[in-house]
Amino acid sequence: MRYTEFTIEGRNAVIEAFRSGRTIDKLFVLDGCQDGPVMTIKRAAAKSGCQIRYVPKERLDQLSETGKHQGVIAYAAAYAYAEVEDILNVARDKGEAPFVILLDNIEDPHNLGAIIRTANLAGAHGVIIPKDRAVGLTATVAKASAGAINYTPVAKVTNLGQTIEDLKKEGLWFVCADMKGTRMYDLDLRGPIGMVIGSEGNGVGRLVREKCDYSAAIPMMGDIDSLNASVAAGVLAYEIVRQRLA
Repeated sequence: MRYTEFTIEGRNAVIEAFRSGRTIDKLFVLDGCQDGPVMTIKRAAAKSGCQIRYVPKERLDQLSETGKHQGVIAYAAAYAYAEVEDILNVARDKGEAPFVILLDNIEDPHNLGAIIRTANLAGAHGVIIPKDRAVGLTATVAKASAGAINYTPVAKVTNLGQTIEDLKKEGLWFVCADMKGTRMYDLDLRGPIGMVIGSEGNGVGRLVREKCDYSAAIPMMGDIDSLNASVAAGVLAYEIVRQRLA
């Protein structure tokens, strides 16, 4: 399901968006505002699990496209999110061992879009992203995915570490990209697998990294010490593809 509007401004419009079941990625609310309609919006946001950011009026004025935000601006997802179970069902329907890509703190929409594109081409059954400190399915992400977003399910979860634990019970094991890990060519990356990629600046967070079974290092031969996050995802994903094909 594709959405045609991404930015929703004004109290009534935002309330109706929540009531209609639209997926709202982020909600910006005027800091200190406590009147009735805004409290209704905040309750709806908390119930749906979307991020709420309290900002000054100047910030809302900057974000506003209409100039009539009334103290609230919502960013709706450009595409509907899947559930983690939907991703597992894709693998079951194909009769394949699950291959899932999990992203920790990817905030650049171009990176997310490129990773979704890679996921589709590498045969991954879906992508999982966290609700907090991460970009959602924006229009920019959709464009950067080059259409792959129409075919590759993306799930959004509250706790990436807990999701890893739940997927382990489904038989998956996990490898994260980490420059201090074992050389990826020396790891057995076959079978049901979750591949975890972190942000360029901080990599995979410690709590998530500790949930992983292995850390995989991509060999670096040059003068700088890291790859773009989407490139790292592509390199490691295709090592998994190579081992699966072998």
